[in-house]
Amino acid sequence: MKFSFELFLLAASILLFLSIIVGKTGYRFGIPALLLFLLVGIFAGSDGLGIEFHSPRQAQYIGIIALNIILFSGGMDTRISEIKPVIFQGVILSVAGVFFTALITGIFIYWLTNSVIKTVTFSFIESLLLASIMSSTDSASVFSILRSKGLTVKQNLRPLLELESGSNDPMAYMLMIACIQLLQSSGVKTGVIVLTFFQQLIIGALVGIVVGKLVVYLINHIHLDYEGLYSVLFLAVLFFLFGLSSVLGGNGYLAVYIAGLLIGNRRFEYKRSILKFFDGLTWLFQIIMFLTLGLLVNPHELLPIAGIGILIGLFMIFVSRPVSVFALLWPFKKITFRGKLFVSWVGLRGAVPIIFATYPWISGVRQAEIMFNIVFFITILSLVLQGTSVPLVAQWLGLGSQQTKVSKPKLKEFDLDLADEISAVIAEIVISEEMLKNGNRLSDLSLPDKVLVTMVKRNGEFLVPRGNTFLESGDIVLLIADNEEVLAQTYRHLGL
Repeated sequence: MKFSFELFLLAASILLFLSIIVGKTGYRFGIPALLLFLLVGIFAGSDGLGIEFHSPRQAQYIGIIALNIILFSGGMDTRISEIKPVIFQGVILSVAGVFFTALITGIFIYWLTNSVIKTVTFSFIESLLLASIMSSTDSASVFSILRSKGLTVKQNLRPLLELESGSNDPMAYMLMIACIQLLQSSGVKTGVIVLTFFQQLIIGALVGIVVGKLVVYLINHIHLDYEGLYSVLFLAVLFFLFGLSSVLGGNGYLAVYIAGLLIGNRRFEYKRSILKFFDGLTWLFQIIMFLTLGLLVNPHELLPIAGIGILIGLFMIFVSRPVSVFALLWPFKKITFRGKLFVSWVGLRGAVPIIFATYPWISGVRQAEIMFNIVFFITILSLVLQGTSVPLVAQWLGLGSQQTKVSKPKLKEFDLDLADEISAVIAEIVISEEMLKNGNRLSDLSLPDKVLVTMVKRNGEFLVPRGNTFLESGDIVLLIADNEEVLAQTYRHLGL
């Protein structure tokens, strides 16, 4: 079926719109949005509505672009002050955790396909390749679920999981590339692979650190005439980081994440608008990426590998991931047994394993399409089983609690924000008849001393209030408080 460009744009816009609506519905019920995006792609694919897409190379290109944007944006949104207490644990999980998960899973796959299930047989290196592809985790959907349920996680586990998920893709990528090289060239020496591994880590980290620091200086001194060009400049920097690190022999994904982390924790011009730009861009490319990957798979090809997929997926969830986590986090006594259980459970497979599964396919590795289908099946299994149950597991382990802290509420009527280093908090409230029972003047509200009302919106008009300003029911007032505790006190005083 051939598409004109106009028809392609129409179909793409409908799929985007459908993904947004489905994602919003799933968000309410705690279902990972990326799972729903995948299902929309599958529904629109060759076994569904009939859209034909069979290019793993194009899917890989889209995935690389999307993954760069996601990692860069994730790095900018991560506060160094939050991950600093758990940085050592996070790095251990992102490097050694990935290695041991891949090794344990690879041994299991080799035993399973050579001793139990003979319909699919993998050599030991092929088994390690398949395990390496699935060895990294994805926490984006997990935290969206936690936010939708209003949950916080104790023992500093959230920043630990964020750090692990943001930095463990490079390790999985290098393990995968090493396995592909071993399969395609018998002359590859182990020493060369180990040297390449450290080379990619060191060069990737150095490029991320150096370019990240230079970018902050550049942004604050370049003085572009149009604010929108700063977002374009950041986008150019993002791809420059990946390209430069890769050309120099480093890991581009690591460089992008580290640079995003450094840049996001520094002050620079138009920071808020740039963060908003990347937030929207990240959602767009997440949808595009998962739709593309959903279109690439043929559901009827998943049925023959369902049995082996279930066994490998369950083994990773209940054996290889927990064994790796408990072994590596055992020295850290501040993370309790229940905390380690929760970290083990949040070993979600996401889009990255599916993208990585296109590499052996494109490289012509034997049984690569079967590997792709197994990875796709296990990703869906992980999202259904783990992704939908994260809040329940957190509550069951006594690690999740309803969020009572008032943390920088989102504004709907006033498009304002404060810099991260400012402890003050801004919020908006809607005036009700109950609030005006002691009088209609602003001063009659008797707000706490450290709270100031800065603006009132009434019937689409904005007013700068004084103490004797009359308020009406339905007015929306913008207030600023010294800190979150004072804001919470204000809410209680107003009966909110």
